[in-house]
Amino acid sequence: MYKNLPRMHSIVLATLLLAVSSDSLAQTHIIHAGRLIEPVTGRVLERQTILVKDGLIVSVAPTRPNDAPNASTVTDLSLYTVMPGFIDAHTHLTIDEKSQDPLSELQHTAAQRAYSAIPNARAVLMAGFTTVRDLGSYRALVDVALRDAINQGDVVGPRMLVAGAYITMTGGSGSVSGFAPDVTLPWDLRFGTANSPTEVRERVRALVSQRVDVIKVFATGAVLTHNSNPLAREATPEELVAAVDEARNFGLKVAAHAHNAEGIKNAVRAGVASIEHGSLLDDEGRALMKEHGTYLVPTLEVHDCIGSNYPDEFIQKSRALRVAQAENFHKAVLAGVKIAFGTDIGVCPFGQNPLEFAHMVKNGMTPMQAIQSATVNGADLLGLSARVGSLEPGKAADIIAVRTDPLKDIHALEHVSFVMKQGVVYRHD
Repeated sequence: MYKNLPRMHSIVLATLLLAVSSDSLAQTHIIHAGRLIEPVTGRVLERQTILVKDGLIVSVAPTRPNDAPNASTVTDLSLYTVMPGFIDAHTHLTIDEKSQDPLSELQHTAAQRAYSAIPNARAVLMAGFTTVRDLGSYRALVDVALRDAINQGDVVGPRMLVAGAYITMTGGSGSVSGFAPDVTLPWDLRFGTANSPTEVRERVRALVSQRVDVIKVFATGAVLTHNSNPLAREATPEELVAAVDEARNFGLKVAAHAHNAEGIKNAVRAGVASIEHGSLLDDEGRALMKEHGTYLVPTLEVHDCIGSNYPDEFIQKSRALRVAQAENFHKAVLAGVKIAFGTDIGVCPFGQNPLEFAHMVKNGMTPMQAIQSATVNGADLLGLSARVGSLEPGKAADIIAVRTDPLKDIHALEHVSFVMKQGVVYRHD
């Protein structure tokens, strides 16, 4: 009965070794790129081969004829322009693009918001954005749940850094406002409310306890909030300092929504990592941002999408800022202010993120600068330079491709044909 045990043992061992070998092979991917954009140096490399294993880039080297390393998958992108997956540093994946009045939040539960965000996340990934910084949800912590579902593989979407909730004053920017005074909001629609430096610190601590990745504060009024004036200061200088200091204590950065010049400068002096929108950025503000190394995340495209589905109040505020924002963005480019790509997506339909590139080029950037803003610059702002933002050995295999040359026509980035995130192919037209 036992005389064949040695032979059976050999068969089992051989089978196990074959399984291990096959599993290893299954995680190896070769990509042949016709053109490869290297955003760190701003160079374009011809005919490059990228070796991917276990979700990481192993090597990037010139393609050699008849050289075919063992790999389970070989993807021929020799007619395409290949580059790192894009980073959108200002998204809102959990808001409803169909009804942009914040009062509509009272018609939906947090569960509805979470489920409705699933196609939003997928659309953004399919547009070539493998990483996003999601800067707040009306329903607190829905973005945390979405991030975790993506990380667990339950939902298809980009890598997410999330804010959890907006830190804002009572009735301020990013809040659900404009309702009758006898209405009491549920806890998750007022989770981030803070009206003093002490309360700001307490809110930062509460968000940290819920595992957020970034803190979002409002330094000025907003376009898309009832009874809020973008030209007015909201958070005080002391509150902004408290937010930055408390966030830094936990290793987090602060993003500051700011439209008017005073609010921008207050936030920069406080030490925020980025100014969101920066519509009325003036010369002094640009100089301060350069001095402090503060990033501008401009969100230029958003004005195209503030239309008939918005309250008239919001439309008028958008029109008042649009031209000035474009002009001040152009001045920031000329001044050498650090700029990271951001869309405020959710205002515009999810998946339209690449339209922002054309606005950036129209208003002063070169196509390469625009691509760098969504790769190496975005990675730097998010603190992820060791993991994403360029195609280098040891970094995540976040790789996208377009058919034509975006350095000749920036609109090429609006038609992504190939998307790989962490070594997994999600799109291959």
